[in-house]
Amino acid sequence: MNTETEEANSERRSFEIVINGEQHVVPRRRLTFEDVVRLAFDDATFNDDIVYTVTYKRGPEQNREGSLVAGEAVFVTNGMIFNAKRTDKS
Repeated sequence: MNTETEEANSERRSFEIVINGEQHVVPRRRLTFEDVVRLAFDDATFNDDIVYTVTYKRGPEQNREGSLVAGEAVFVTNGMIFNAKRTDKS
């Protein structure tokens, strides 16, 4: 990525990303695990009975692909893809 593109991306006010096949527009450059889960599941609850798994790909240079866990955050770019799964431990 060249410097002009990086500067344009860092100044961008919103980003178009995909979560579980649905397009979302987010107003900031950095998303937390919790942000992604809440966008993926309108009824997201964080407790000991439910486990969320988040993976991503097509990210910016800082974090091209990987997984997120509670408390972590990633930088986003247009077209970034997230997959979020929910598992009930009961």
